[in-house]
Amino acid sequence: MAYCVNCGVKLEETLTKCPLCNTPVYHPQEEKTEKKVPPYPSERGTVEKVKRTDLAILLIVLFGSTAVGCGLLNLFVYKGSLWSLYVIGACLVFLVFSIPIMVYRKLPYILMVLIDGCAVLFYLALVAWVNHGMDWYVQIAVPVILLGTVLVAVLLYVYQHVSRSILFTAMVVVIEMAVFCAGIDLSVYYYLHEKFCLTWSAAVVVCAAIIAVSLITVMRISRLREEVRRRMHI
Repeated sequence: MAYCVNCGVKLEETLTKCPLCNTPVYHPQEEKTEKKVPPYPSERGTVEKVKRTDLAILLIVLFGSTAVGCGLLNLFVYKGSLWSLYVIGACLVFLVFSIPIMVYRKLPYILMVLIDGCAVLFYLALVAWVNHGMDWYVQIAVPVILLGTVLVAVLLYVYQHVSRSILFTAMVVVIEMAVFCAGIDLSVYYYLHEKFCLTWSAAVVVCAAIIAVSLITVMRISRLREEVRRRMHI
């Protein structure tokens, strides 16, 4: 019979540690014949990371099969209209948006934005052709998409080459939102009335001007700038 060397509790022969104080039980006359196997592997394995090209192949297969499937359904089953062109065009636009980033990361961001803008123009042209309405495409869609593409390209250029300050970037975003809203308003009004006039976007322009002037003031006064950065953790 064995006893704990620390607290004196009577121990069973099969115990390896004291149930009261957790002191290991040692039997000098017994030989250890079995080596305990740890419950976890001794070697650490590694999992291979997924490459961007693999994701690109998956996206091509996924959206390509979706486009082909919808095209076949439209061709042989649901023949009432050319509804599959909407799905096919959307799949192509999504691939144009995502594949260049995954496959070729060194492509300039401004060039990517221009390619994305052309893809959106192509999709809207497809929609206009299916619905036999190219007038709204030429007078509204094309100017608005071109304006949005240019504004995004300008924002990327400013962020990369001019300033990465959050306050300055916020000011540029506010100004560009006002310009974009004014462009939409002018395009729609000209399409309806054949003349240029600001309506609802005038309020957006005024609000954006107020915010832009406030941000410029904050950036020009160092104490205000540091206080805003401290409170907003930027």
